[in-house]
Amino acid sequence: MAGVGMAAAAARGACRRWGCTAVSFGFHRGLCTLLVRKPEKAPGWFPACRQKASVSFLSRPDLPKLAYKRLKGKSPGIVFLPGYISNMTGTKALAIEEFCKSLGHAYIRFDYSGIGQSEGNLEESTVGKWRKDVLSIIDDLAEGPQILVGCGLGGWLMLHAAIARPQKVVALIGVAAAVDGLVTEFNQLPVEAQKEIEMKGVWSMPSKYNEEGVYHIQHSFIKEAEHHCLLHSPIPVNCPIRLLHCMKDDAVSWHTAIQIADRVVSTDVDVILRKHGDHRMKEKADIHLLVCTIDDLIDRLSTVVT
Repeated sequence: MAGVGMAAAAARGACRRWGCTAVSFGFHRGLCTLLVRKPEKAPGWFPACRQKASVSFLSRPDLPKLAYKRLKGKSPGIVFLPGYISNMTGTKALAIEEFCKSLGHAYIRFDYSGIGQSEGNLEESTVGKWRKDVLSIIDDLAEGPQILVGCGLGGWLMLHAAIARPQKVVALIGVAAAVDGLVTEFNQLPVEAQKEIEMKGVWSMPSKYNEEGVYHIQHSFIKEAEHHCLLHSPIPVNCPIRLLHCMKDDAVSWHTAIQIADRVVSTDVDVILRKHGDHRMKEKADIHLLVCTIDDLIDRLSTVVT
């Protein structure tokens, strides 16, 4: 991918200029909700992202091996947490990798157990098991302080990781963060529908983001996930948090971002809304906003991170 380094460096400069006018970080009076306009020119290097290195595997006693790819580099490092039943080869995961290459920063992307190239059985997966996966990556692979980028359900898991590893997780970026999402959606079903799902053992949840048009979710997954819900009480996370969400998201309401911002104890929280776009947030303008947000946090943290 010839010239990507220079292109990425140029994009980084564009991030700063665009970010200063469109995303006003550092204004924290209660909930700071910002409507971000589309940048005039998004960097053109994102679609050129390609997988190059072979996949590595993290071995764990009595637990499934986790497939991952890692770039070594400067601190703070970045760890990407995919969404529900998503793997590490998505548009955002690869775009962040190329951005980190251009800056020389460490980066890790991985597959949860039961998903992608990792070992395990998806039908036996739970939020608790995936939480352990994230902590394994942070404990065994990530060196030094880390910025976690969590998409969808990954945004839920990143909060759990920040609670469990406050010394190592120094900032969070949620992309359409689905905190408590599946549990909330299940509880909104009519009581009769909930009882039918419990009897069948499987919830066939319609979704346009799945090739089959439906997600088959074990009822046991929902019941276990209830033990990991966070929005019912203050969330003890004190690091900087940026929550990106599209207002036309039809899978996870942007109001969830407001709830998260209200519940976390951190005062360094920005909710950044895009009026257009959907739950996937993988258009050029969305990716541009994401890497600009990462760049801003790296700059802020580099003054205190060795």
